[in-house]
Parts: sequence; structure tokens; C-alpha cells
Amino acid sequence: MALVLTQLIASNPDTGLALAFTCVILAGLFQILFGLLKLGKYFVMVPYPVISGFMTGIGIIIILLQISPLLGNAGDSNALAALTNIPNAFNQQNTFATLLGVATLLIMIYWPEKWTKIIPAPLFALIALTVVSSLFLKQQGISVIGEIPTGFPSLVMPVLSFDTLYHVSYFAFLLAVLGAIDSLLTSMVADTMTETHHNSDKELIGQGIANTIAGFFGALPGAGATMRTAINIRAGGKTALSGLVHSITLLIVILWAGDYAQYIPHTVLAGMLIKVGLDIIDWRFIFQIKKVGLFSACLMLLVLLLTVFVDLITAVLVGMFIANLVTLDRLTNIQLDNITFKNGDELISETFASNANIELTDDIQKNLSKPLANTLLLAIDGPVSFAVSRELSRRFTKNLTFTTLVIDLSNATLIGTTTALMITDLIDRTKAKNKNVLVITGNEKVNQSLHKLSLDNLLDKKDQFNDREQALKTLI
Repeated sequence: MALVLTQLIASNPDTGLALAFTCVILAGLFQILFGLLKLGKYFVMVPYPVISGFMTGIGIIIILLQISPLLGNAGDSNALAALTNIPNAFNQQNTFATLLGVATLLIMIYWPEKWTKIIPAPLFALIALTVVSSLFLKQQGISVIGEIPTGFPSLVMPVLSFDTLYHVSYFAFLLAVLGAIDSLLTSMVADTMTETHHNSDKELIGQGIANTIAGFFGALPGAGATMRTAINIRAGGKTALSGLVHSITLLIVILWAGDYAQYIPHTVLAGMLIKVGLDIIDWRFIFQIKKVGLFSACLMLLVLLLTVFVDLITAVLVGMFIANLVTLDRLTNIQLDNITFKNGDELISETFASNANIELTDDIQKNLSKPLANTLLLAIDGPVSFAVSRELSRRFTKNLTFTTLVIDLSNATLIGTTTALMITDLIDRTKAKNKNVLVITGNEKVNQSLHKLSLDNLLDKKDQFNDREQALKTLI
């Protein structure tokens, strides 16, 4: 987000800021469009090891980033910097700030559940320890939030010209996609924590509306905040009302209560967040990591490390890419079992001997053996995807000693475009060698895929059949 906005401002010094907020507005409109087109389901096809690594990585990031503030020092910009700065943070700690932070953490951990109905632990710690800090530790150098700007933002009208349309639209689409991924991953984390199921398209439309309005008031685009969502859930937030209370509270702070919020010590917030970080870590998966298999364990750890030391989006995209490759390889091996090559006597026994309506006499056997001896049957049963096309071609080249090729698609339930292209290519190559080709057509969808690729131009109608028995009888 920072890169997009700074590039727009740098490349357009006069109107860059207005273009940046125009980009925010367009990003919101794109997200609304994603939701209306019901694309949300494609953003959340994420395997659990990736979600687990993502959640645990976020928990570790929260903990690492809050160690220095807990000890009374300035916060670090990223997890790696925070990790390397831990020794210095302990050497330079403020004892009073550390005591406040540890007290906050202990309150968060040991607060009785029955008291939560009266006042949640975070709220009690925030108020009580801020009062203690303000009254008794004011001279101890404890870092606080400080002055908060107040006032309502002014209206910003969008600016767009033909020269800037491409770049602004491109950046807006990029922000929309990244925001959608971030938000829906946050929704998935919330689903895991609350055992519920969100509506991805509804989330996208809602976020798009919010971002569109935000752009008109000079605000940055927002996305689902995993850390704040987790804090909300752990604090007892169960319904949309908690989100409304959060927004109204921020509005009150901006318009009126900033003078009071400025006294909150950073170390108190750090203590709260460390407890949240501990809660977000997927301990269940970690304790079962020996049972889930080597691949799932390694994938989870990879996503965890990328989340902590690179960034959240990269971690998820890399994790999904690797998981999908492995899944595709496994599915390919299963689908290859649905592809068989048979010739000669195998065709006779399989096609006719099992048919109760046909008595396989010696005469029929003799009449069939000669023409079918040089016939190759390629049968596809069940679904096949694009991943099998290369292996299909390789297997075909091992069975070239035939004069007639019979392609049986009667039991094929799904054929991808790549495989359909491969089949039509096999037909074309076989006919180019003056060999016969017969096709036993499949269901309506399979036939449509082949006809779109000009099957009728490659084969006469007399070479297209409805079942295998009918096709093989023409060879007698």
C-alpha cells in the first residue's frame, strides 16, 4: 500500500495525493465488484497447514514486536529487527515500565472468567494501570501514547485523466486483490477461532463500500486486521456489535477523548498484545505436528517463517502454490489410473465376453481376432484434468503399432481444455499417418469440449459412435 501511494505521488507531484485517494476509491469499487461476481470463494481455497502457519506466524510477530515496548523501550519496525534487538531491549529496560507490562500480562492470563461478565480483563488492566502510571509513576520515564490528533477529515474529490487512468486502475486492482486476500484470510482465522463460517462475498462488498467511502475522506484503504480481530474475539466479542463499538470508540477518541487516551502506557498495551499473540498461535497443530505428516509439517513451518520474516501475503501465496502443486500431482496419479490402453484379445474379452446379450462363440472369436489384433483402444474413465495430458501423450507414443485407434470417452465425466486439445491432436496425428480413428463420444459436456475444437472437421459422423460395442462391430 505504501509503495503504491508513494509511486503515484512521486510520478505526479501536483496531483499525486488526489490520485492516491482516487486509487483507494477505485480499489473499493473493485472489491464490491469481486463480491457481486461471487469471487470470494476463490480467495479462501487455502489448506489448513497454510492457515495454521499464517496464524502462528502472526502470533509470533505480535509477541516479537511487543517485547521492547513491554520493557519500556521504543518498538521495532519489523519482526526481524525486534528479534535481533531483544538483548539490547533487556539491557536498556525501564524497570517500572516492565513491572506495569508484566502486571498487565498476569492480569490477562489469570483474570477469573466469572469477572469477565462484569468487566473484561483488557479493559480493567487498561484503566487501572493507566491510572497507576499517571498518579504514581509519572516521573519514571514510562512511554505513553501521547497526543492524538482530533477533528473530522475533509472531503477529497477523485481526480482522474486519460493519461493516469491505466496506472491508477492497475494499482487500484492490485490493492483490491491484496486487501481481499488479507481480509478473507482474517475471516478464515476468525472462523477457526469461533467455529463459524463467514460469507466471503458479503465481506468483500462490505469492505469495498468502506474503502470507497474512505477514499473520499483522504483515508488509507483498509483490510481485515487479523490481530485486532483476534483481540476482539479473545476479549469476548461475538457479534457485529463489537465491530460497531470499536468504530464508535475510535470516533469518540478522534472527536473528544484523545486527551484521555494519550496517557495510556505503551507497556500496558504490549502486555495485552503478548497475551493475544500467545492465544493466536495454533498450539493444537504444533502439538500434533508429528502426526500430520512431513509435508504438512514442513508447509506449516515454511508459511510461519515467511509470515514472520517476509510478509503475510507472500507467505500465503507461496504456501498455496506449493500445496496446490502437491495436490495436483496426487490428483494426476489418481486420474492416470482412469486412462487405459488395450488392444487385441483384451478388447474382445472385455467388450463382448461380459455382455450377457452376446454369446462369445468360437466363430465370433475368430472373426474378431483378426481385425482387432491391430486395434488400439484408448479409454478414459472418470474426470481428467490438464495435468495428465503430458503423460497421456507419452503413453500413446509407446503404443504406435496399430492401424485403427478407438478413443472411448463414454465413461469420461470431465475433460479439461488441455486434455481435449491433446485428444484432437492425437486424432489429427493418427489420421495424418493414414490410420483409422473411431471416437466413442461421452456426455454432453465432454462432447461440447471436443466439438468446440473442431472434432467434426477431423472425423466424419460415421466414425463417431455412442458405445464401444457399436464401434468395434464396424471393424468386423
